Amino acid sequence: MSQVATLDTSHQDLDRLASLAEDTIRRARAAGATQAEVSASVDVGLNVNVRLGEVETVEHTRDRGFALTVFFGKRKGSASTADLNPESIQATIDQACAIARFTEEDPAAGLADPDRMATSFPDLDLWHPWDIDVDSAIALGCDIENAGRDLEGITNSDGASVNAGQSLSVYANSHGFLGRERGTRHSLSVALIAGDDDGMQRDYWYDSVRDAGQFMDAAALGRKAAERTLSRLGARRLGTRQAPVLFAPEISRSLIGHLLGAVSGGSLYRRSSFLLDHVGKPVLPAWLQIDERPLVPRGLGSSVFDAEGVATADSSLIVDGVLARYILGSYSARKLGLQSTGNAGGVHNLVVSHGGDDFKAMLKKLGTGLFVTEVMGQGVSIVTGDYSRGASGFWVENGEIAYPVEEITIAANLRDMYRNLVAVGADVDHRSHILTGSWLIENMTIAGE
Repeated sequence: MSQVATLDTSHQDLDRLASLAEDTIRRARAAGATQAEVSASVDVGLNVNVRLGEVETVEHTRDRGFALTVFFGKRKGSASTADLNPESIQATIDQACAIARFTEEDPAAGLADPDRMATSFPDLDLWHPWDIDVDSAIALGCDIENAGRDLEGITNSDGASVNAGQSLSVYANSHGFLGRERGTRHSLSVALIAGDDDGMQRDYWYDSVRDAGQFMDAAALGRKAAERTLSRLGARRLGTRQAPVLFAPEISRSLIGHLLGAVSGGSLYRRSSFLLDHVGKPVLPAWLQIDERPLVPRGLGSSVFDAEGVATADSSLIVDGVLARYILGSYSARKLGLQSTGNAGGVHNLVVSHGGDDFKAMLKKLGTGLFVTEVMGQGVSIVTGDYSRGASGFWVENGEIAYPVEEITIAANLRDMYRNLVAVGADVDHRSHILTGSWLIENMTIAGE
């Protein structure tokens, strides 16, 4: 069967995108724009899904994106297209300019400051195309699923997925900046089902890497998904109580995500954050550090420049528990009378400090309480900090897992959760650009029966 689609590794695809972006900016300026910027990308991939040993879907993807923003003084207009033909590009220019001519002026509008543009472009080792054909991807998916289904008690499968992806992107603006990026992202996953007299349970596991050579063993991935699924059998509900809560690393990331939402420019200039005016104030325990490391080789969030061309650099977000800065692009920075932090488009590789406790040691530190492996619902307010989400996981007694639990709600206020963080584990999850271990919160309300 056919090989996975590939992009031109000789940079010809990037050259074409760059040439198109620069030409579009020239044409937008000729149409009267005082400033202009273009983001262009091409993504290709192979996605294979198998279930119960049979192929469910095989999908080759090739997606293109082209977005133009123009400024007529302080008036802004944006338009985009997925068609890179000359007629479509011209229509995009015309639409963006027409919008800008009729919008209200915004004093904060405009490109990022020219002296903030990246000028150095080190190779971050993000390009590792996966040479896998469809037959091999199918076989790999079956191997993962079979390894999980081989465990006694697994009764069904929601399927396994194998994904290989490549992305090329260009950002250019009328300051003369032109930045090129290329990267790969590959993933494996499987979801399994187990059943007994008390009902059925489902769980999954996955891995995500830049370089397919760094995947965890396929059979081990399948077995881990199966073990997680089987461990949920016999789940109970809990009575309402107060107890310490240990969040698994992949769930702890969401707690950092809420922190980022609260200290990001959009929430701040709209005055809709529970951490408004908190720079220089403690928000987490004094022993905690959170650092942004955008230039880590092969990092899942690595980048030399942000979505506006601003150079990225190592920077601290939390120092000794104190909020050191906000998360800002140029627009939100101007609204707040501050400077961009190089975070237009988001953060790049956040590293959370931790102690030496592995997972078993974190359970011992929890003692008797709740270990959360899944959260559900959207009950989090960045405005007030109120936190209330459905959850499932395990009840722990004397540092040992006692039994699985489900259909419960955990609640507190994020301010208290952050201040009452007891420990961060050394069991760091590397499948994300937010690198953290498990989080142990001193006390939360658990609502159940």
